[in-house]
Order: sequence, then structure tokens, then C-alpha cells
Amino acid sequence: MTYHPKSEFLRVMMTRGFLADCTDYQALDEAFVKGVVPGYIGFDATATSLHVGSLIQIMMLRWLQKCGGKPIVLMGGGTTKIGDPSFRAEERPLLTDAQIDANIEGIKQAFTPYVTFGGGSTDAVMVNNATWLDKLNYIGFLRDIGRHFSVNRMLSFESVKSRLDREQSLSFLEFNYMILQAYDFLELNRRYGCLLQMGGSDQWGNIVNGVDLTRRVIEHEVYGLTSHLLTTSDGRKMGKSASGAVWLNGDLTSPYEFWQYWRNTTDADVGRFLKLYTELPLAECDRLGALGGSEINAGKIVLANAVTALLHGAGAATAAETTAREVFEKGGIGDDLPTVRVSASEVAEGLGIVQLLVRAGLAGSGKDAKRLIAEGGARMNDDLVTDAAMRLGAGDLAEPVKLTAGKKRHALVILD
Repeated sequence: MTYHPKSEFLRVMMTRGFLADCTDYQALDEAFVKGVVPGYIGFDATATSLHVGSLIQIMMLRWLQKCGGKPIVLMGGGTTKIGDPSFRAEERPLLTDAQIDANIEGIKQAFTPYVTFGGGSTDAVMVNNATWLDKLNYIGFLRDIGRHFSVNRMLSFESVKSRLDREQSLSFLEFNYMILQAYDFLELNRRYGCLLQMGGSDQWGNIVNGVDLTRRVIEHEVYGLTSHLLTTSDGRKMGKSASGAVWLNGDLTSPYEFWQYWRNTTDADVGRFLKLYTELPLAECDRLGALGGSEINAGKIVLANAVTALLHGAGAATAAETTAREVFEKGGIGDDLPTVRVSASEVAEGLGIVQLLVRAGLAGSGKDAKRLIAEGGARMNDDLVTDAAMRLGAGDLAEPVKLTAGKKRHALVILD
């Protein structure tokens, strides 16, 4: 559909490449023109941090606030107890209340760099759906809310259908998730006047359920908007690197590692990622994305600096770029590389190079590390590692040792 929005928010969503679908473009556009639109995105607390895969949703909340809307960050303290079955092959492991609360505390860190919290009309608020879900009366909920849901329709949603088509079990617990997510929208509309739910395109069915439920129960018009599900141009899932998830919390993924993830963006993704993950003008995003040959590396550095500065601050971005330059251009050892610290007792009988590559996050397993060495992809202090049985003693670690996997991933090993 070609729609020319009047509101700044929808214009940003369209021109920067966020928007996949919307339940009612014109009505939502008019709501933004009339006044402040409160909008929410839900985040289940399945880990102590969000990773880069969630960053597109956080940027949508940031743009919502910049364009005069009110972001509502919904923490899934209640829904995490069930787990979203959308497009998953198996049920998520169930977490205890204590684990969920600890995860929420960790996740909160990711939002403060992007949105401003407070009591103003466009200030963001953080809400936990356990506030209302934990208090639900089962019989009353079935009577008042459950009667609005058709099992036939629920079975037709792609997220459920794909699981059943593969003859994979879908528990009744998980089947309830879409009802609870719809109920969240209803409650947020009642409590905060929330008019908009946003999410990835895999959440379309759940979002539509919430729009329909709110209309049926309290006769309020609300709207849904989805973003594209992103993969890199070479087919990899956003937020994953060779060494695992790229977390937003600095204690799990250092600012340097975070910077390096964006610096390693494939050439074809530079322009697109600049539009989605930075606030650079569109013309500049297009210019940098169109650079050819080795010149595209300048665009990747701009991307890495801008994304890292938003999350960790301009100082962290500058330090990461300086470290990278020392490592790549001068062959030196930067101070900000991921670091593995080993004790004297660990190296008394020698510490295997395979084990160190795994501990440094440069290989996912011992098998991966051995393959890396066999294929000529492992270096120690820029010298090729050829012996997978190599062991390092205290003498070898008298000075920090730089390990390298491939051309771009580095780590330091330091003897305490």
C-alpha cells in the first residue's frame, strides 16, 4: 500500500525502513496529528539483558518519543511465566519468579540511553504486566475475556499453525499466551490510554487480537504497527555473532565487542542499518551505503560509532575506534579488547590454546577452535597457530597475549 503520512512518526517509520504493516494507516496517522499517542512494545524477561535483535524495537520507541508520542515499555513479568510460542519449535524453559525479577532488573539498563523516563506527557514509563496478570481470577477471566476468542481463528495464526504442521507439541499453557498479550493491550488502554502496540512482524496475529479485544470489550479504537523481521544480507539473524549473542548490557558484551559487531557489517547492509539504528539524515545514510570497494569501510565505522554512542556514550565509541585502529592499522594491542584473565594456578601445567580460544569467545566449542586452527584462522600475537595441542605457561603470559580469529576478532589473555 502507498500511503503518504501527515505525521512525523509514520513518515519516519516508512522512510527509514521500519514499517512492515499497520492495522489502519489513516486513523493512526490522524491520531498522531491530533495529539500525544501512547504506544507500547512488550519485552519478555527471558535473559538478564536484551540483545541486538531487540534494538529495532527500542529504536521505534525512541522515534515515538522524538516525534511527540509517549513510549510505554512493558516488561513481561507475567507473560514470561508462560513464554511466547511464536515461531518456536519447542516450549521455552519455565523460569522462577526470582529469575524473572532478576532478568527485569538487568533489562532495564538497555532503555535509559534511548528514551527519557518521567512524569511528563511524552515521558516514557516502564510497566510490568505481572501487576494485573498475577491477580487474574481464572473463571472470571475465561468468562469476560476468553469468550471473545475463537479457537478456530487462533489455530489459523501462522505462529501456531507452523508448530502444528510440523507435528510439534504446543502446550495449553503456550496456547494461552496470545490471549494474555491481547489482554495486556486492553489493560494498557484502560490504565494509560495506550493507543498503539508495536512489535516485529511475527507478532502481527497477537497484536491484531489485542486491537479486536479492546474494541469488543470497551469499544475503544486502538492500532497495531509492525516492523520487518531483520536478517543480515547473508541470511544471519540479527543479534548473533560467531561467539554468541551480542548483548546490550556492557557487562555481557563490552562496548568494544559491540562496536566491532557493527564494524563487521556486510557491505550490502550498511545503508539499511544506518537508517534503522542511527539518526543520521537519510541522504547521508544513502551516500555512505552506496560507497564502493574499500571506501565502504568508512560507512561501517560511522555506523559502529553512531550505534555505540547511542547505547554506551560517545566516549565508548571513540575508545573502541581507537582500539580497533591500534589493532588493525598498527598491529598493536588496544586497551579495550575483550579480556580473559587467568590465574597462576591455571597455567602451572600449561593452558591449552584450544581452551583459551573458547574462553575468549573466539570459538564456540573446542571442536570449533580446532577447526579454526586447522584452517589457518587462529593467531597468537599475530603469528599463525598451527598446533592445536599448544599449551601456554606462565612464561608465555609474562606479557599480555593477543589471540585472533580470522581477520577481525581479537581478545587479550592476561595473567593475574
